Amino acid sequence: MSLAPGKIKHMKALANAAGVIAAAAMDQRGSLRKSIASAKGIDTKQVTDEMMSEFKVAVSRVLTPHASAILLDPEWGLPAAKARSSNAGLLLAYELSGYDNTQPGRLPDLLPHYSVKRIVDAGADAVKILIYYTPFEDEKINDIKHAFIERIGAECETYEIPFFLEFVGYDPQGGDEKGLEFAKRKPDVVKGSMREFSKPQYKVDVLKVEVPINANYVEGSSVYKGQKAYSRAEALAHFREAADIATKPFIYLSAGVSNAQFVESLNMAGEAGTDYSGVLCGRATWKEGIPVYAKQGVKALEDWLSTEGVKNIEAVNAAIHGAKPWYTKAGLAAQGTSAQS
Repeated sequence: MSLAPGKIKHMKALANAAGVIAAAAMDQRGSLRKSIASAKGIDTKQVTDEMMSEFKVAVSRVLTPHASAILLDPEWGLPAAKARSSNAGLLLAYELSGYDNTQPGRLPDLLPHYSVKRIVDAGADAVKILIYYTPFEDEKINDIKHAFIERIGAECETYEIPFFLEFVGYDPQGGDEKGLEFAKRKPDVVKGSMREFSKPQYKVDVLKVEVPINANYVEGSSVYKGQKAYSRAEALAHFREAADIATKPFIYLSAGVSNAQFVESLNMAGEAGTDYSGVLCGRATWKEGIPVYAKQGVKALEDWLSTEGVKNIEAVNAAIHGAKPWYTKAGLAAQGTSAQS
């Protein structure tokens, strides 16, 4: 199936001149509200819509001159979309923040007042969906998620807008996803998810994936904590195997880790020679600015972003020098030409 001209046009808007996606992410909602409340020492209900929007606008205004695109949410992020630099494309989230915790399986849902058409009308260059996914979940639960993604893929195809699918792994048994035991299983979770959503029925254009290892448990890594899940050689092999599984362009997400851990992970991706097409990096860039904002206000946040935030995003930009153009993995001979993918 050829990539529609509209999708190609939007993909160009999201990538830099080299065809690499170097995007910032500021679509956090529930987690941002909790973090601001915690830093201010107030209840989450006291975090106002104005605070949420103000934080997002500051991040967008200061960081997008250093990014090829920014991911925002339609709930509080539209003012930030208007504040972004003219060089930056726009992705908008379509899912409700969090997941349904009234039943097992971390089932997703969509924003009730949005559709792909409305996201297009809001000026977006891509639709982003986040789901919690593991190949090791109950088959009936995963079948619900598969149908959910098929619907969105068809909707995006109708409006010729790229579909970015983000899947975040978890332990169906409720284990610690940051712990050693999950780190050992993480390569299989990531690879299995990449295999599933590379399938054509989902009509996904870009896979937004976790790195297939946890760098804190890679022996000898710059962020090694002393507990080993893999040697560096084993970690690099996991990067290569995951990349080989993907038949769609894929980019790495920071998944809330520190900037140092994300940069180390990207360095390993480069060392492994993976053909990833860039990053969508959120909290690793700006999360340390939350207490600054909470205690000193938006001007102090902007000052922090202008120094530390820019330093963080430039460190990520430097680490993705080995990324490959999205159109190569998409099966396009060259940017701007349509080919069978």
